[in-house]
Amino acid sequence: MFTRCLIRSFEVGLLFRDDEFVGLLAPGRHRFFDLFRKVRVDVVSQREPELVHEQLDQIVKSGGLEGQAVVLELKEHERALVWIDNRFSRVLSPGLYAYWTGQRQVRTEVVDARTVRFEHTELKAILASASSRQNLDAWTVGRNSAGVLYHDGQYQATLTPGTYAFWKGQGEIKVIEIDLRENQVDIAGQDLMTADRVTLRINAVVTFRVVDPERALSQSNDLRGAVYREAQLVLRSVVGARELDQFLTDREAVSRELEETLRGRSAELGLELASVGIRDVILPGEMKELMNRVTAARREAEANLILRREETAAMRSQANTAKLLAESPALMRLRELETLERIASAGKLNVVVSDKGLTETVTRLL
Repeated sequence: MFTRCLIRSFEVGLLFRDDEFVGLLAPGRHRFFDLFRKVRVDVVSQREPELVHEQLDQIVKSGGLEGQAVVLELKEHERALVWIDNRFSRVLSPGLYAYWTGQRQVRTEVVDARTVRFEHTELKAILASASSRQNLDAWTVGRNSAGVLYHDGQYQATLTPGTYAFWKGQGEIKVIEIDLRENQVDIAGQDLMTADRVTLRINAVVTFRVVDPERALSQSNDLRGAVYREAQLVLRSVVGARELDQFLTDREAVSRELEETLRGRSAELGLELASVGIRDVILPGEMKELMNRVTAARREAEANLILRREETAAMRSQANTAKLLAESPALMRLRELETLERIASAGKLNVVVSDKGLTETVTRLL
């Protein structure tokens, strides 16, 4: 005839009559007259903060949980973050929830998921929860990179290195990571024809880096390929406008023109050109032999020219000396004495006297 129940200090009783919620029962012993077995008491522990019950909607609507629990009724576009005893617990999807506040410290935060990107000061702890992975998509942008964010195919933002989270079910989210460091493209083995119809094989190198990630992705799906093709076309145009001698004598001018032409196109692709250089120029075999012969002939001609210049200078010097000696007898006498001195120093000097005139001449000289 009676229904009895014991509710301990950390428990709460949920009283139902005819399967309708009547109210909460406080800790203690309770007895109900129940002749027809229509009374039911569900005892739940407050040590488990969340109240999970099949008739939770009735319990909430009755108002019996007021002051006893935190009630959350989340709409389709809402999510809730739950902290238990200052530790993150879980992310709640749309629905009805109740959390007891008697035994544990409960804190909740309702978030509008229509703002697709989720930002929070405790994002790292939130993403570590298993329930977060059911509600959030996480993306990590690495160091020296940028992430281009698209929502339903539309550009939203450029993300710096770090971890980002986005609510699921709010459209298609895509983050494309792009490297911001310098990149090199080798333009190798290009057979190009000069204006005088000489075929050259040229190897060049282009160094660039991405400065506008969104533009880079929207303009081309293969940046390295785009840079390669542009450099190839420009190199063909620049070399084709010059004759072989002009090209070989001023390769720096070719590199400068190549760089200036590529710089404008690179800006359209969201790139910044760091440098452009011609690394190797390979001549055909017969042209190489001919160039070697021309170079050898040029060197020989230059050597002959230098030799003739030296001979001319020497002859001019001798002519000047002779003129000075002719105009100055004293200088002539000094030159004669120097000559005799050199002869005497080289060995024994023998003077043979044959007549008076020669003796006097030698005596005067000595």
